[in-house]
Amino acid sequence: MTRFAPSPTGWLHLGHAAHMLYVWGIADLLRGKVLLRVEDHDRQRCRARFEEALLVDMEWLGFRAANRLAAASSSYRQSDAEAAYEEAAETLRRDHRVYRCRCSRRQLARSAEVSASGERVYPGTCRGAQHAADAPHGLRVAWAADAPPEEFADGLLGPQCQRPERQCGDLLIKDRFGNWTYQFAVTVDDWRHGVNVVVRGSDLLASTGRQIRLGRMLGRDVPPVFFHHPLASDSGGVKLSKKQRATPIRELREAGMAPAEVLGAAARAVGLQAEIRNVEPSEVGSLIEAAHPGLLARAGYGDVARVPERGE
Repeated sequence: MTRFAPSPTGWLHLGHAAHMLYVWGIADLLRGKVLLRVEDHDRQRCRARFEEALLVDMEWLGFRAANRLAAASSSYRQSDAEAAYEEAAETLRRDHRVYRCRCSRRQLARSAEVSASGERVYPGTCRGAQHAADAPHGLRVAWAADAPPEEFADGLLGPQCQRPERQCGDLLIKDRFGNWTYQFAVTVDDWRHGVNVVVRGSDLLASTGRQIRLGRMLGRDVPPVFFHHPLASDSGGVKLSKKQRATPIRELREAGMAPAEVLGAAARAVGLQAEIRNVEPSEVGSLIEAAHPGLLARAGYGDVARVPERGE
């Protein structure tokens, strides 16, 4: 089981379409299913109209999820999962791993060192401070000083070894505005949703070790298998993103492009094919396999025949 988990902070664009190619393509190779999860943990930036639009875009492109997202309340929408996150945080509190943090981003920008992965390393300023609960604060998880490195095999990038305490320092799981963080929410969600294959962009590779470690602290002994794919870029090599105002899928549709044309352009943008040609959803598995021979073996699956059939 894998998932497609967009954040409704803007319109879906070609970069999202390229990500769908990898998600559904790898699911097809593994004879698995894809869940839809809306990652709206950042309530200040997420909007209902973007959630509605992404459902329309998915349907138009021809990708189907194994679940339906209820309009009123859904366990697959992060803003509806407060109880699940509180329960998980309580598990960490019982081991005395959680502490209150009052540091702002501005403070960290002045005092924190930058790691090799380009992140600010939290220096442990508030660890042991015992700040009062009635003052604005976030929550952090303290890593054990003697924790071994996190080693895992990525299906696309090969063997990896990460040390979260050196990459980011003690992990923020809830910010000062009351939002559960991406790192915490997705770790909890992937476990409770039964996700055992995570497909995502290579820009999130550095998050993997800390999520594996956090999952183990919560009780998940067997982590998911990970596939971190290349990022889609324009003709100048610039990453396609909301920040760079990549053309929304809805505008491509309104301009008269067919779904197969959009998927073809997405495949070209992420390097799955040398030139733009139409791509149908039924072709995505073979497209991924041709571009990345041996990806299942690198992820530890070996012969694809060993992978459970759909529905098992």
